[in-house]
Parts: sequence; structure tokens; C-alpha cells
Amino acid sequence: MAEAKLRQDPYNLIITGVGGQGNVLASRMLGNVLTSQGLWVTIGETFGASQRGGSVMSHLRVSAQGSWSPQIPAGRAHMVLALEPLEALRVLVTYGNPETKAIVNNRPILPMAAIAGKSQYPEGQQLRDMLAQLTAQSWSIPATDRAMELGASIYANIIMIGALSATGDLPVSRQGFQDELERALGPAKVATNLEAFDLGLAMVRG
Repeated sequence: MAEAKLRQDPYNLIITGVGGQGNVLASRMLGNVLTSQGLWVTIGETFGASQRGGSVMSHLRVSAQGSWSPQIPAGRAHMVLALEPLEALRVLVTYGNPETKAIVNNRPILPMAAIAGKSQYPEGQQLRDMLAQLTAQSWSIPATDRAMELGASIYANIIMIGALSATGDLPVSRQGFQDELERALGPAKVATNLEAFDLGLAMVRG
């Protein structure tokens, strides 16, 4: 029987980004942290046409009652965790509703059409305005910039998990995440990843 409580049951979380950003690793680590507390977690993953640079989206459905189908219905996401701003908007248009929250890494990755000059990537203020229109609450954080200060951009996904923890929407504790780091990555990688987790947590708590 699950001991942890959820704000909504099932709680529907989408982690989105592009290939190479660690989206899948983040979803599986987060799923393991929640499962260790007796919660049921179903994960569904979709990949774009290209493993690196294509869209990657993970659906996590978290429940204290039992397992759910891996696909979150349109308009039913409670939280979108986005490693790339344009991917956040793309997902929110389909899966968001007026109560949806979002945490967005503010570092853009230009799609090939924008690089080739065939389309224009939205400006920063335009992105923020659209994000505000599509969510009840959102946080735009410099996850990649801070990750690079730690030594590698891949830490951005851990910063995002720390930010999610700070919202209190899901029971993702620092100790629970540390236990998962030690299990999944080994003791040598715990300290820097915990530092990344703490950075994300501070960005939302302020």
C-alpha cells in the first residue's frame, strides 16, 4: 500500500525535450524515486524522427491506487517539465489545460528549419507570453547555463528534477533522489548530481 500522497490521482507529468538532453534518463530516475515510496508509475515514451535532435517526450502517470495506461489523454497533463522552450509550447497546446503548470529550461535548441532560415524561432518575450497563456503557473529557469557551470549540460535534467521537487506536487525528496543516484549511477557521481538537484530546488523556491 502506498504511503505517499498525491495532489491529484493519477498525477500526469510530461517530460519533454529533444534527443540528447537526457529526457529518458530523467523520466526513469524520477519514476524509480516515486516507485520506491510505494506509488505506481507508468511511463510511456515517444521519440521523434531523429534520436539526436528530434522531439522526445515521456509520459509519467503516478498513482497510489494502481497502474494506468501509459498515454496521458489530451488536455489532462498536470505538469510539463520541458528541457527546451519550444517543445514546452508544442506539448502544452495538446496536453495542457488552464490548470496545467510548467517548468521550462530557457535555453533554446534551434530546429533545422530555423537554422536553414525556413522558419523563425520565437523571441524570448514571445515565448514567455505564450507560456503564460497556456499555463496556470510556470517557471522559466536557466537549467542549461547552470549545468554548464557544473561541468556538463546533461546536469540540466537533474536541475529540472530539483525544480519539480520544489513545487511540492510530487513526493520527490532530496534523500529519495540521493538513494536513487547511489543505486543508478554509483557513489562517485552522487555529489555533483545532488548539487544540480539543489540548484533546481533553489530556482523555484527563490
